[in-house]
Formats: sequence, C-alpha cells, structure tokens
Amino acid sequence: MSIQAYQNNSVETASPGELTLMLYNGCIKFIKVAKTAMENKEIEKKNTNIQKAQNIIQELMVTMNQEYAVSKEILPLYDYMNRRLMEANVKNDAAILDEVHGMAVEFRDTWKEVILQTRKLQYGQGGNA
Repeated sequence: MSIQAYQNNSVETASPGELTLMLYNGCIKFIKVAKTAMENKEIEKKNTNIQKAQNIIQELMVTMNQEYAVSKEILPLYDYMNRRLMEANVKNDAAILDEVHGMAVEFRDTWKEVILQTRKLQYGQGGNA
C-alpha cells in the first residue's frame, strides 16, 4: 500500500474526533514549515504554509458544533489565531507564529485528552473492555 493510499484510508476510517486531531496536527506542521521558510527567506513557501494553517483553522471554525457552550469560548480563539497568522504573514514575524503554534499545540493536546477520556468512558467503564 502506498503512503498516499494509507493516508487516504486513515482519513476515511477516522472518527470525527480523530479527524479533528489530524486537523490540529496539520495546522501545527504547516506553522512549523512556515516558520522555517520565513527564516530561510522563502517567501512563497512561508505564505503557502501560513495559508494552509489558516484554512485548517477556518475549517475548525465552520465545523464546530455550536450546541456546546464551550464553542462560544473557542470560536473567538480560533478567530484570533487566524488573524494572528495573517499578521505574521504580512509582518514576517516568527514570534507570532510561535504564539499561534503554542495555542494550536494546547488545543491539540486538550483534544487528545478528550478522545482518551471518551474512549475510557465508552470501553473501560467497569472493567468490561
């Protein structure tokens, strides 16, 4: 199986929670690539990867379930991250990329914990797993 086929299969068989985790990981990866490109003065590569990170944040915003109260707290943070990425791109500011990277890592790590806790509740309650 090719890497591309494996990746496609991973996405097709992933739960919504795992897909969200993949989005966070992608966002983090694109910010890292953008920062390296910024340091190497590869303007087009920096721009492309910042835009990819922004696209992921926008996807997270659009797909967020508005029924949960926490959504009202998270959406402004996503909006902030998106605006900061735009600012980092225009100002060529690696410190802003670091800031947004840190936020994305926090979201990712929190989401990982949510998935683990959910699995424990689904499969591990009462030792019947």
